[in-house]
Amino acid sequence: MAKHVLLIEDEPNIAEAIRFLLTRDGLRVSHAPEGDTALVMLRQDPPDLVILDHMLPGMSGLEILTAVRADPQCRDLPVMMLTARGRDREMAEEAGADCFMTKPFSNAEILAEVRAMLSQPRRAV
Repeated sequence: MAKHVLLIEDEPNIAEAIRFLLTRDGLRVSHAPEGDTALVMLRQDPPDLVILDHMLPGMSGLEILTAVRADPQCRDLPVMMLTARGRDREMAEEAGADCFMTKPFSNAEILAEVRAMLSQPRRAV
């Protein structure tokens, strides 16, 4: 069965590009454009990896990440944080992000990081 990635990204062009890239690599990709939908999806169809944009409408990526880390059912999920602002790295790491990637990124870069994260054992709780 294919590994499942939940992509939480509000920019349609970025979401479609990442979805295409990961699907072509054999992964199953679900997409949520905002936080409330993402939190429901996390519980209904738990992913193997979350790719999370920092700046989202409604809830920020950091708020979503805090909710994920506080939830016993999904707190050990690996989370890659995406942002256009490199200065957000420290806040993302403090909130529990496993990986931080600054936009723009190359296809090869994000694909390599996703593969590496999916091959690692789950984070310690």
